[in-house]
Amino acid sequence: MLKWMAWTWPTAFVFIGIFTAMAILTVIEIRHPGGGERKGIFHLTTTRGDRLFISLLGSAYIFLAWLGLFGMPLWAPLGLAIAWGVFCFWKV
Repeated sequence: MLKWMAWTWPTAFVFIGIFTAMAILTVIEIRHPGGGERKGIFHLTTTRGDRLFISLLGSAYIFLAWLGLFGMPLWAPLGLAIAWGVFCFWKV
């Protein structure tokens, strides 16, 4: 039925991770409304959802750049993407 896309376990884990992060942010928003606005080093006023979006977008670019420049394996860009996500939630 779903032969039109390469549905593999790594693909499923990416989607599960994104939906889990969104669910966690929803629970945090219900418990602490307001989005946790703050101004970071880029002088942008961001909420938790903005920081999640920036970290996901940056992670996608990290993986695409790595694949274009170096190819496989993808363990190094995974570490870079995790570090980028931590940086986004910590400083952005």
